[in-house]
Amino acid sequence: MILAQAAQVPPESTQQAVGYPSLFLLIVLGALVPVVPTGALVSSAAVVAFHQTAPFALLMVFGVAALAAFLGDLALYWLGQRGMRSKNGSRWLAAIRDRAPEDRLEQAQAKLAAHGVLVLVLSRLVPAGRIPVMLACLMAKMPLREFARGDVPACLAWALTYQLIGILGGSLFEEPWQGVAVAVGLTVLISLAPGLWRRVRRRSTAP
Repeated sequence: MILAQAAQVPPESTQQAVGYPSLFLLIVLGALVPVVPTGALVSSAAVVAFHQTAPFALLMVFGVAALAAFLGDLALYWLGQRGMRSKNGSRWLAAIRDRAPEDRLEQAQAKLAAHGVLVLVLSRLVPAGRIPVMLACLMAKMPLREFARGDVPACLAWALTYQLIGILGGSLFEEPWQGVAVAVGLTVLISLAPGLWRRVRRRSTAP
């Protein structure tokens, strides 16, 4: 009886029932452990949603992505605050520091001093910009509530940007997998571009 009912579930409903919770968990994980390509996840989910008939599929992807990113950021910031208050630090704070090069940290501190929490919006849109700005906020002893206020528009803008990349990829091809491939390629290119540009600049200025 149960198997018969399960067989009658439309494929899209099954994908959504599994896909949205998976997307949420992976983005939260990616916020806590910044090695998961969360931007590519959002773009890929947007491609799939673009090809679905459900009227609110894209809106659901946007909402799930933004909420997961926000909660993941808050959790990491809270863990970082605990590390800052501890005499011996913490592995979370050490992980944040390891992913914040000195030059990027100095830039983040200067921008934070000049623009306040508004810098959080750009930090999520610039590849590898989130962690240096978060560390700058921690070192400035920014309260969690103030960080959260600036992180809300940051996560909304981030989710919208990568969803638009997915919609672009989905609109170019009839098959979802083709759009996913293009979306993932674009997000990887965006994430690698700043690092490549810094290497080119270092080589060009080297004696």
